[in-house]
Amino acid sequence: MRVRAVGAVDLIWDEQPPYDDRAGGRLARVVVTKEFQGDLQASSVAHLLKTESAWPGSGGYVGLERVVGTLHGRPGSFVLQHCGVMDRGCGTLTIQVVPDTGTGELTGLTGTMEILLVDGERGFTFDYSVDA
Repeated sequence: MRVRAVGAVDLIWDEQPPYDDRAGGRLARVVVTKEFQGDLQASSVAHLLKTESAWPGSGGYVGLERVVGTLHGRPGSFVLQHCGVMDRGCGTLTIQVVPDTGTGELTGLTGTMEILLVDGERGFTFDYSVDA
């Protein structure tokens, strides 16, 4: 059965200097530290690789994020995989649980997360299931 978790998320964005600044797409590493509140009470660290093109509003990123805490009261951890693309201001973002990374009471976790920005506040929805 699919369940939806919702809440707020605070983050600290630490972008490293570019490691490749050639024409066609600047490449950089970013470390994002997050604190989730709501149905997911957790902290995480995401390691991202990103590119920005010379065209405004175009770029992309990929990354992995380990989340540790409780989800609807169930303790454990899991890993999220990120894939985001911006095409001249139009974006797509997929954040998905990596299969078989759930631990503790989150063993068997599957799902997808969406990060929201409403009135300057960051939030999330997380549609998931746990196969016990």
